[in-house]
Amino acid sequence: MDTGDFRAWVRESSRLITEQAGELTELDAAIGDGDHGINLRRGFQAAVEMLDDAEANTPGTVLTTVGRGLISKTGGASGPLYGTAFRQAGKSLGDVTDVDAARLGGALEAAFNGIQQLGAAREGDKTILDALGPAVTAYQVAVEKGGDLAAATRAAAEAADRGRHETGPMLARKGRASYLGERSIGHEDPGATSTALILNALATVAAGEAS
Repeated sequence: MDTGDFRAWVRESSRLITEQAGELTELDAAIGDGDHGINLRRGFQAAVEMLDDAEANTPGTVLTTVGRGLISKTGGASGPLYGTAFRQAGKSLGDVTDVDAARLGGALEAAFNGIQQLGAAREGDKTILDALGPAVTAYQVAVEKGGDLAAATRAAAEAADRGRHETGPMLARKGRASYLGERSIGHEDPGATSTALILNALATVAAGEAS
């Protein structure tokens, strides 16, 4: 994947987030502040605009630019979390202009580690990590088995989808939802859901199917 592909990933993520903003907000209304879809839509739209104005000429600078945009323009907890994820992923890529499957896997792992460190959460806490963690693992397994970027990113997206569905019966242990205690059970986590959308966007671009 080159710089153009990473720009396409951001645009496709913004498109999916905008398309599903209402659903994300409904999920968040049940166990959070009811603004996840609204905030993340604003953040990604701002990130796309920043990319249009920025001289981001490597995949790494594309992702770090997006990270800055999400941190500065996305309200709530999702801005710092997603912003950190994209910035850490971008930093891990360095100055390379073409990203292979192994290097992209390292970037996804860096994103996971960044969120984990900032949010002091772990898989099973009913957060973003419950989609991103399984996605990183599935991606790495696919690469180890000889899968190319398209196969590995599709495996990651499918694992993220499963992960976000599995947050439904979980008890929230972090974030606003944790204040609800057992009342958080039965609702899918909005952050895990938006993470799945972002990873589906990545798979779409890696397969050459983005519009």
